[in-house]
Amino acid sequence: MIADNVRADILIQAMPYFKKFSGKVIVIKYGGAAMINEGVRSAVLLDLILMRQVGILPVLVHGGGPEIDRMLKRIGKERVFVDGLRYTDDETMDVVQMVLAGKVNKDLVSLIARQGGKAFGLCGGDGGLFRATRYQKDGKDLGMVGEITSIDTSAVSAALESGFIPVVSTIALRDDDEAGFYNINADTAAAELAGALGAEKLILLTDVPGLLKDMADSATLISVLDRKEVPSLVSQGLVSGGMIPKVECCVRALELGVATTHILDGRSPHSLLIEIFSDRGMGTMIL
Repeated sequence: MIADNVRADILIQAMPYFKKFSGKVIVIKYGGAAMINEGVRSAVLLDLILMRQVGILPVLVHGGGPEIDRMLKRIGKERVFVDGLRYTDDETMDVVQMVLAGKVNKDLVSLIARQGGKAFGLCGGDGGLFRATRYQKDGKDLGMVGEITSIDTSAVSAALESGFIPVVSTIALRDDDEAGFYNINADTAAAELAGALGAEKLILLTDVPGLLKDMADSATLISVLDRKEVPSLVSQGLVSGGMIPKVECCVRALELGVATTHILDGRSPHSLLIEIFSDRGMGTMIL
């Protein structure tokens, strides 16, 4: 059991952060492996509810790669990736739209409600939240993958003002001559939305402790990083693989005016609360 004086110390330490972040928007990107474990998922959503109750304005941006993969497998369709990004043909886009804007989004809304919170589910097409054109990576065709061209935050802001936690799935209206949607990388969408909302923080929940100098050794965690150091770390190979686009999204959010960005282990229970409300923090902060 936790001693009463320890509980009091925890609350006293958290109080300045309640005041500091009250009324501030914090965008949290949640997806991948961090969403699979039911207990961990429940802890993340409880963190969001507590944040909302103390006056913080959390916005949850979610992916759903494992769920998309499961549905593709059920219909006998092979998944294809190009440089780490999902190739999205017309049939795959139908699955992405169904899974992200449908099942995953509404499951998260339901789970938040079951734990006493209020959530409002949105997809990037609702209210013209995200508009995008077709995206190519280094000249390589990715199919129905989009690059955000404009953001209208009206729907998200209205949800926040009404006391809801916005839960956003990352598909976008096509900003060209065709009707329909594009699939948007969730990290990228979260960074762009954080900038458009004037967020205080962007937090990426991942399945690693943060940015590590040695991926096999959690003791090599880089706790604080200036964005100017990123190119050097990439050239040294200390930032590599799937961590590169995440760090790039953090840098992009900072360029858009977000105060600080964070890469946290979403599998660690209540990592959000520890990062936001304690002196110790968790993961890697890029500023």
